[in-house]
Amino acid sequence: MIAVASLAPFLGGALVLSGIAVAVSRRRELLIRWCAWAVGVPLAVGAFWWGRPGAAAVAIAAGVIAVMEFGGLMRLGRADRVVLAAAVVGVVLAAWLAPGQVLRVVAIGALAVAAVPLLAGDADHGLRRLGAGLLGLAWLSVTAALVTLGAGALVLFAAVSIADIVAYFAGPALGGPRLSPLSPAKRWSGTFAGAAAGLGVLAVLSVLSWPMAVAVAVGGPAGDLLESMVKRGAQAKDAGHWLPGSGGLLDRIDSLLIALAVLLVLP
Repeated sequence: MIAVASLAPFLGGALVLSGIAVAVSRRRELLIRWCAWAVGVPLAVGAFWWGRPGAAAVAIAAGVIAVMEFGGLMRLGRADRVVLAAAVVGVVLAAWLAPGQVLRVVAIGALAVAAVPLLAGDADHGLRRLGAGLLGLAWLSVTAALVTLGAGALVLFAAVSIADIVAYFAGPALGGPRLSPLSPAKRWSGTFAGAAAGLGVLAVLSVLSWPMAVAVAVGGPAGDLLESMVKRGAQAKDAGHWLPGSGGLLDRIDSLLIALAVLLVLP
């Protein structure tokens, strides 16, 4: 697997080239988004350079923020969010400190999440809270894969991010059938173009394999659609409003999360 040291120049070059493209486009929203990435990407690379402790720190931060955003979308109360966040953090810590106990920690987290509405005796909204909490645990605890994959997670993030960007621009330009009612602006043509671009990134970095290819080409778009479904159910445009140009963190890592999940389950 590629090392962080050899990946850093590629990410730096990608930031420079994308910055030039953004400047040429003169689109303010893209410039704001690029500035956020210009700050966030070096911080993430530096953390992964530190090794498993740094990756765990990134995973915990991303997991807790994602839980808060997800909880807001699903209208979960404070107790539900705190327990869900603790469960996600527990899975990340297990992936770092006790990899053989991850499944046990996931099961304990699921029981804790289920206990909140049960102990509250919530007959009106308990089932919704339970379903949302278990979905959040299954979806967001995948951040623990950042610890186990290390630099491979950065490669996957770069590939799905470039695939998203290419799909965003290529879909309207190429036209054709819509990808899904969950995301009417996206087209199959853009999805295929984005997948080709993502696979190209893997090839350039010499990490192209069939599990990575499936994770990028299938997992990435599926993750985007999953978050679109959650946001449409919540009648929200963005998962949050704090990340410049992107709304919330979930809006940026939705594709990565399912891509990571696909990569974990494939041999």
